[in-house]
Amino acid sequence: MVRYGKEHKAETRRRIIETAGRRFKQDGIDGSGVSTLMKDAGLTNGAFYAHFESKDDLVTTAIADQLKVQAESVVARAAPGRAGIEQIVRGYLSPQHRENFGDGCPNAALLDEIGRCTDTTRQAYTDGVLVLIDGIASRMAPEAPSSARVKALSLLGLMAGTLQLSRALTDRRLANELLEQGIANALALLDADQRV
Repeated sequence: MVRYGKEHKAETRRRIIETAGRRFKQDGIDGSGVSTLMKDAGLTNGAFYAHFESKDDLVTTAIADQLKVQAESVVARAAPGRAGIEQIVRGYLSPQHRENFGDGCPNAALLDEIGRCTDTTRQAYTDGVLVLIDGIASRMAPEAPSSARVKALSLLGLMAGTLQLSRALTDRRLANELLEQGIANALALLDADQRV
């Protein structure tokens, strides 16, 4: 029997988490069985339990990872200030993002299922969302990011809901108009004076 080092095990775990995150966003949590997730990672079902206690454990880990990636690759890389927020809004509410479930936002793809997940998964989701909104809030109000936290959360909710609705529509023209209106609504929210 071949023995692998700690690096190999960590790399394999990382591959499972990344491929599961994409599959969950593409097919949903309930629509993604362990055998499919392991096949995506190029592994056998038997290898699953060497890395995770249960599917719920993987779901929790993958959701936390997806939100971390979003915070690092989208929010943290956006330009500073309002220009960065507008960059985030326009990228999020784009036809390209709408069509790209697997590499897109876990919020728009999984919110309905996350609400029915275990408390542990919901806490991992909450922790990840707080990192996202804190990054957005720091662009809204660099001098006092905590004052913009609720506004940032509202912005995320507006964007996720708009993207979900746009994905559900079969009329592409209407779906594109909805995205454009969502951009206008998000930018109006940014410009509105709101007491937090």
